Amino acid sequence: MADTPPTAPPPPPAGPPKSAAPPPASAPAPVTNPSTQAAAPAAPAQPAGDHEVFDVTIIGAGPAGLFGAFYAGLREMHVKIVDALDEAGGQLTALYPEKFIYDVPGFPKIQSIDLVKNLLEQTHMWKPAMAMGERVQGMTRNEDGVMTLTTNKGVHYTRAVLICAGVGAFQPKKLPQPELAQYEGKGLYYSVKSKADFRGKNVLVVGGGDSAVDWALNLKDYAKKVTLIHRRDGFRAHDSSVTALKMSPVDVKLFYELKTVGGEGKVQTATIFDNRTNVETVIPVDAVILTLGYSVDLGPIKEWGLEMEGTRYIRVNSKQETSVPGIYAAGDICAEHDIEPMNLIVEGFAQASRAMNFAYQYLNPASKAFPGHSSEKKL
Repeated sequence: MADTPPTAPPPPPAGPPKSAAPPPASAPAPVTNPSTQAAAPAAPAQPAGDHEVFDVTIIGAGPAGLFGAFYAGLREMHVKIVDALDEAGGQLTALYPEKFIYDVPGFPKIQSIDLVKNLLEQTHMWKPAMAMGERVQGMTRNEDGVMTLTTNKGVHYTRAVLICAGVGAFQPKKLPQPELAQYEGKGLYYSVKSKADFRGKNVLVVGGGDSAVDWALNLKDYAKKVTLIHRRDGFRAHDSSVTALKMSPVDVKLFYELKTVGGEGKVQTATIFDNRTNVETVIPVDAVILTLGYSVDLGPIKEWGLEMEGTRYIRVNSKQETSVPGIYAAGDICAEHDIEPMNLIVEGFAQASRAMNFAYQYLNPASKAFPGHSSEKKL
């Protein structure tokens, strides 16, 4: 994929906060052929109304989206964040608020919830508009070049878009046993919101990825006992975490799977089996944490005419540009052609800052993408 977007007339200049009346209702036309779309021309200068036209709208309030909003503010772009969740932070807030993160530069370790708090404090220096609890359902480009984003609650107008929607909509993968559903929230969990909920309990963790290993390690000092079962002998987790697991008091049982759970109104036992012999064992447990991964879906974004990298990722070039001019992507939702995506928070930070600086240049063709050093600014 080329590192430049399709040829297009120059877009309008961006700058300090501005507003304009909404485009006429008859103007929108779906973006169906991205290779022929023109970059956004200047929106007509009109008095402020109820419908502001933002320089850039960020879809997703996870780490990449929040840092992208900070950089948009640093470039004096008028920015809005739209997210389907009610709280900012993405998966960090929704699934892992008390999980420690070890690979954020400058922090030997930091809890997810604290990282989100710091990102919000940094982002709110520029007072971005926040539209939480809104799921983006459609996008059209109007005759004047302004894009209209339709959500389940209304519409938003913008000159550029940064998609930081992570893995999209995500649902935990579940085991097929129908009797497990009655124990959900009653000792059967798919994520950990508070480690204190497991204090003094016998906990069974099912899985072999990063989440399984991390939660087994995180809960070992809270729970009475932690048992981890995995259906094979190889883990899909960081090497250092696996080493720590092997040296910990966690009872690790390889080649074991969960057959079912039992109890009166809550989880009290788990039946596990050795998949090499099918020999079953019943163990007393108070909580079972299933970390089997998530089913992800990009949802309506797949209908925007964006070129994809496989079925999972939006394809971007080295400027984080998608195949549609004015639309950028950063974080876990995007990938460059033939480059394995890292799906790391630190990678999302770099991609979001790159996207915002090139978005600024897209809106201001005579400008440089390089923003200057923040240490030279008087903030």
